[in-house]
Formats: sequence, structure tokens, C-alpha cells
Amino acid sequence: MKIIKSVLIIAIMLIVNQSQAQTKVIAHRGAFKLQNLPENSIASLKHAIQLKCFGSEFDVHLTKDDVLVVNHDKDFYGIDIERSTYQELLAKKHPNGESIPTLEAYLKEGMKQKKTRLVLEIKTSVIDKARTLKTTEMTVALVNKLKAQKLVDYICFDYDAGKLIHQLAPKAEVAYLNGDIAPEQVKKDGYTGIDYHFNVFKAHPEWIEEAHKLGLSVNVWTVNTDEDILTALNQKVDYITTNEPERVFELIKTHQ
Repeated sequence: MKIIKSVLIIAIMLIVNQSQAQTKVIAHRGAFKLQNLPENSIASLKHAIQLKCFGSEFDVHLTKDDVLVVNHDKDFYGIDIERSTYQELLAKKHPNGESIPTLEAYLKEGMKQKKTRLVLEIKTSVIDKARTLKTTEMTVALVNKLKAQKLVDYICFDYDAGKLIHQLAPKAEVAYLNGDIAPEQVKKDGYTGIDYHFNVFKAHPEWIEEAHKLGLSVNVWTVNTDEDILTALNQKVDYITTNEPERVFELIKTHQ
């Protein structure tokens, strides 16, 4: 009996290790493409959850009157987000009829489930650094207020924004996006991961192993072609951020 129990324990450990090692899928701006949904909409978030993506990425800006909203570009259908009030942004709608989501509404929708991570990108202000850091402070405060800490991971291009997140939320997962800093320095400055464009890893493939040795997670963006998806899988990155989550899931199955 002891031998059988030992064999079962080893088998379970192997299964767990394999599942942990498997590359996970993050839907870029939600899962929007195949269903023709607006990027960064509540609808694209819901679809990413339906697909059982590990995470759904989205982008956060601060309006002129200090409302946190979710959108990728600096403008919402031609309306400059940072130089407009939230009320002014309501003049436009997504093609599916949604208004630009507030961060609060977006997080509350995501919190209706517990499995898909909410991968929150702090957008760099086009006005000044102070505005970026204010966005960061307000975002972390809102996440804490809503008790969404266990579901939210942070990413950012502004290096100081990531360092500030680490100060404000020391237990949070925060990854750097810009691709211009080696893993060792990223680790020293409080980041928990690197989240670099696939071309960065073509130039510095050694950074993947270096990051893993340091205990950093490795995400690669935005990976959409079969060739780039398979390259990322072969590199054993932790996460693939993609506009094609359905296709990545298919290739992961055949790659096992």
C-alpha cells in the first residue's frame, strides 16, 4: 500500500508540474477578433472569460476630470481622453452600443468570476510623467477599494509607474513592457516579471532563462501568427499575449 501511495503522489506531482509549466494564454484587449467585438469593451472581456483565458489584458487612462477609463488608444473615436471629461467621452459609443467603460465598471464585471486574471496596463500619459503616476496611484487605490487585488496583475511601459505599484502594493504581480532593461535590474527594482515584444526576445533569447532563474515571469506580446506562437511555446515562456486566443489554444494542444 505504501508503494502504491508513493507512486500516486509522484504521478500527481508530475501532473501539477506539467500544468504549471504549460504556457498560458492572455487575450490582448479582451477576446475581440473572431467575434468582431470592440477592443477593451466589456463584451470582449466577457468573451475572454468564456474562452477560459488565463488573463484578459486592458488599458487604463485618466480623463481630464480624473475618471479612470478603459481604452487602448489615447483617443476614444476621435475624442482625446486625457483632455476631455468623462461626460464628453459619452458622446461616442463602441459599435456594439457600449460607452467607454470606467475602470470601476470593468473591474466589477471581471470580479463576477474568479479564474481569468485581469491584466491591467497603466497607459503612459501624453501630458507628463506626473499624470502617469497619478493614474497609477488612483488605479491601485481603486483596486484596493474594490478588493480586487487577488484578480489584478499590473503591466506598464513607464518604468517609474511599475516601481510605484510595487511600493503601493508590494504583493502585486507587476511586469515591465518596454523591453529595454535586462531581467536582473527589473528584479532589483521590484518587478515580478518581464512582458516584452517577441522581437525583444529574438534579440535577447537569453533573457528568458535569466528571468526564470531570477524567479521572474516571462510574457511575450503580441503574438498572432502560427510561426511566432510556436516560437514562443518552444521558448517556454509563461504567458502569450495575443489577439488570437482561440488559435493559441489549438496550437498548445498540438504542441503538448
